[in-house]
Amino acid sequence: MMNLNQSQKPTDSELEILQVLWQHGPSTVRFVHEELSKTKDAGYTTTLKLMQIMAEKGMLQVDKATRSHVYEPVLQEEDTQRRLLDRFLDTTFRGSAMKMVLQALGNHKASKEELDEIRDLLDKMEGGDK
Repeated sequence: MMNLNQSQKPTDSELEILQVLWQHGPSTVRFVHEELSKTKDAGYTTTLKLMQIMAEKGMLQVDKATRSHVYEPVLQEEDTQRRLLDRFLDTTFRGSAMKMVLQALGNHKASKEELDEIRDLLDKMEGGDK
């Protein structure tokens, strides 16, 4: 398994493939392609080539024991989300989590349940147990 560069971040297309694998576990190219085809027009050979490139980059590992190679993500979902969020925060909001949260809440009507969860999270971050 290749050592992953911490700054390596998946492209949008690579992220779509990773999301299928994170949700369904190790899968064949055909399965990933069928899942992607439910929401977008993607050619099988394009999916295959992308997954082969991702394996070369060390994002996926391949089990070639069977005729249909099974691909498994090397990148962990939470780590990848954290790195992508950090990049988004830095490039879009100059590193200000407050600006990002205010923008998100201003553009989206949060439900009472979501607001309660946000309050609970803030209480935990402040060290309070309310």
